[in-house]
This record gives sequence, structure tokens and C-alpha cells, in this order.
Amino acid sequence: MEGVTAVLALLMALFLIVPLVALVWRTLMLPGDVAMQQGAIVTAVLLSLGSTAVSALLIILLGTPLAYFLARRQFPLKRLVTIFVEIPIVMPPIVAGMALLSAFGRRGLVGIPLSKLGITLSFSFTAVVLAQVFVASPFYIRAVQSRFEAIPRELEQAAAVDGAGRWLYFWHIMLPLSLRAMLVGLILSWARALGEFGATILFAGNLNGRTQTMPLLIYSALERDLRVTFITALLLLGLAFFAFGLTRWLAGLDEEDPDPLASPR
Repeated sequence: MEGVTAVLALLMALFLIVPLVALVWRTLMLPGDVAMQQGAIVTAVLLSLGSTAVSALLIILLGTPLAYFLARRQFPLKRLVTIFVEIPIVMPPIVAGMALLSAFGRRGLVGIPLSKLGITLSFSFTAVVLAQVFVASPFYIRAVQSRFEAIPRELEQAAAVDGAGRWLYFWHIMLPLSLRAMLVGLILSWARALGEFGATILFAGNLNGRTQTMPLLIYSALERDLRVTFITALLLLGLAFFAFGLTRWLAGLDEEDPDPLASPR
């Protein structure tokens, strides 16, 4: 029994490892000079890093209050709101793009009144950011909501007895206790936003220098320059390893510095 289990485990491990090793090998083996397309790669990298930085900031500013209300407050249709918040995690990216177009496109629900004001969101840098926030924010909100829910309400009651309002309680108690969970959720959201493709290409387009992020550059260069395609893919893989390494490092800190909310053994 153990022998069969070991073989099956090895097959699964190889299935997950070999494609990543092959990507590095194929990138190094491809002939050609990437200098001709270096500008396109640099532009796509800068656009990806810039848009994901803006997306991460918006996710923190808007996602943290939502996670707080979902975790600590009761209100009508709370379960329905939670479903809508989390459904982008499993939503096909192309459907997410269609949803964003239906809402913020020129003929969209919100886009029509905006167009009358001379504001166009689709096929712009703003559209890239909106697509990234839409598909990536649930990862942050879920992580932070779970952490907020784990904080005993007795702490809030004790703070209220001492005269601390909700804002002081959040800033001086909830936030320090939740900082690592917030950081892990933010890293996961950033990594998801960095790799976003389907919603971006449908809602923001694939405009070089304006909306062409790294995944879109891979798609564009696939038929004309395989070396650019593989180099860009390798860069994305490296950034993914970096993000995952940060989350593992934070998990290691939790092992060295036990969670103050964990139950004593």
C-alpha cells in the first residue's frame, strides 16, 4: 500500500514540478536576441508593477472596511453580500471581463452616466486596475475577514469599558493583531492581480504601452517572438516565487512568534 502511495505521490509531484523546470530550460535554449523587443518587455513590466501597486492600495483602502463589516457586524443580506464578494475567486476570467464591461463600459450600467460626463473607463489604465481589483480583492478580504472574526469580542468590550471607541479599538488592537494576516492576503491579491489576463484583455484591451501587462505581452508575442514570450513568462514565474516565498517567510514568523490569539495547549 505504501509503495503504491509513494508512486502516486511521485507522479503528482513530477506533474507539478516538471512544467516549471521545462519553462526555465526552454527559455535558456531558445535562439534569438531579445534586445529588439527589450523595450516592450520593460514597458509591460513597468505597467504590470505600476497597475498592481495601485490595485493593492485600493484593495487595502476599500477591502479592509468591508472585511471588518463582514466579520464584526450583522446587517441584512450579509450572506448574499459575502457570496458576491467571494464569487470572483471562482468566476471564469472572461466572464469577469464581460461583467466589468456591462458595468463600466460605454454602454454599461455605470458607464452610460459616466460617458455623459466625458469619463471613459474601458480600454485604459484605469480599466486595468479595475480588472485587477475585481479578481484579486476577494483573496485579501477573505484573509482579513477570517482574522477579524478570530479576535475575541471580549477585547472590544474591555476596550469600551476603558473608554476606547471603535476607531481606537480598531487602530490599537485589531490592526496590530491582524497585521500579518493582512500582509499575507495582500501578497496573494497582488500575485493574482499580476497574473490577471482574461478580464483585462476584454475590459482594458491589449494596447502596447497603455494596457498591455505582462500576461498580455505573452499572448501577443506568442506567434511572433517565442523568446520574448518565454522570457516574460519566466519573469512572471520569478515574481510568483517571490510572492510565495514572502508568504512562507511570514508563516515561519508565526511559528517562531506564536499567535497571541491561539488557544494555549
